[in-house]
Amino acid sequence: MSKVPITLHGAELLKAELHRLKTVERPSVIAAIAEARSHGDLSENAEYDAAKERQGFIEGRIAEVEGKLSNAQIIDPVSLDADGRVVFGATVELEDVDAGKTVTYQIVGDDEADLKVGKISLNSPVARTLIGKFSGDVAEVHTPGGVREYEILDVRYE
Repeated sequence: MSKVPITLHGAELLKAELHRLKTVERPSVIAAIAEARSHGDLSENAEYDAAKERQGFIEGRIAEVEGKLSNAQIIDPVSLDADGRVVFGATVELEDVDAGKTVTYQIVGDDEADLKVGKISLNSPVARTLIGKFSGDVAEVHTPGGVREYEILDVRYE
């Protein structure tokens, strides 16, 4: 399987989630299963069924996070030396040429993308268009609403 890029911050969040799942969630659900077992007949025990279902979810998520971390290519944007070029992990300040509105995005991996906090996926149309461009360039982004032009005002690695 090929490596998937992830920022250092994104990898730290996944590691923290994995730690929480293994040290808090897993022991909690094991205790809930033991408690439900102590109530007797398991065939009609809704608490037991719910705890077993929760255990399956937790174990599945642990496997998923471990898989993501094992396939991750961790990139620290601070250590990038891309000479002002837009690359994975870069924070890009853009101006919508038509609307005159300024937006700032950081280009991150699929799992980290969250438009509310200004993080867009490397695979988004905007990011794919911006990759390789420099400050001062104009990028034409093909969106479902039509073509939009963005001028790259600044490229930072933070």
